[in-house]
Amino acid sequence: MKTTIKTITPESLAEAKNLIFGGEVVAMPTETVYGLGGNAFDDCAVQRIFAVKGRPADNPLIAHVHTGYDLSKIIDYDPPYAKKLREAFLPGPLTLVYPSTNKVSGYVSCGLDTLAVRVPSHTGAQAFLRAVDIPIVAPSANLSKHVSPTSAEHVYEDFNGKIPLILDGGVCEGGIESTVCDVTGEIPVVLRPGLITAEMIAAVVGDCGEYAPNLTVGEKVKSPGVLYKHYSPRCKTLLFENVTDGLTAIRKTNGERVAVLCEDEIAEVFANAGVTVLNLGKTEREMAARLYELLREAEKLCDVLITIEPKKKDGVMVGVLNRLRKACTSVDIKH
Repeated sequence: MKTTIKTITPESLAEAKNLIFGGEVVAMPTETVYGLGGNAFDDCAVQRIFAVKGRPADNPLIAHVHTGYDLSKIIDYDPPYAKKLREAFLPGPLTLVYPSTNKVSGYVSCGLDTLAVRVPSHTGAQAFLRAVDIPIVAPSANLSKHVSPTSAEHVYEDFNGKIPLILDGGVCEGGIESTVCDVTGEIPVVLRPGLITAEMIAAVVGDCGEYAPNLTVGEKVKSPGVLYKHYSPRCKTLLFENVTDGLTAIRKTNGERVAVLCEDEIAEVFANAGVTVLNLGKTEREMAARLYELLREAEKLCDVLITIEPKKKDGVMVGVLNRLRKACTSVDIKH
């Protein structure tokens, strides 16, 4: 199969629509990361997404819809506080998990009676979703466990020859996946942190819980990005809480190419350590936007990537740290 990258035009949208209704998979941009999109009503298309990605069969997908889509077609109950969240944050990087009408393919939610729905703000994504006018399930467009893609070129690296079309909407501004929030209970509960924080949600609706999976009872999760190792570059990747441990780890490497991923505040510490320094930036938004791009860059530059946790641990950094910790091996350095 030949894979082509095309800018978003009426012609490429028409091609994408034909592919989607033919059961194919098309990569699409969003404001967070690129997604691997398929028809949510088509069992075969949904199964193809799982197969192409190498995605575990118990890891649910998110349905993407345009701003004018009638949610009553796919969700069974819409609590009043969910409407407030949509008014405050959508379109944008927030996914809401509702009771499902079970009209979409059963493979989307892995047999659960819920459905995760997102309304992306990316203009190209909205154009594509309006063109097809159906829910498009779209997990991140990377091979399972690899770093999520923030450009069309990243998607091409993972899926050249495996999908027919990548819609190029430029570099994603958000950089980490959407916040996923369960709205099936009395209060919203964040299942996966992201750019819309639990504090922001609580400020709108009065309260917000945060989910911790109970893995000991074989619990099924309603959200992607909860159970599995994710976002990992193809190099040895170590995570440390502080600069001292990072410097110790550098000294223990033996003839390997080493890079350090850290926030701007401490980047200078590593400037003379004989390593490549990958600067995440100064602000929360910068660090979120640069994370995946730098993880992908690291796998091309080094054998060992040493990452230092940013000092800020709240707000958007909850989502950034969530991704870092899933991508890396945490190490306790013995001095």
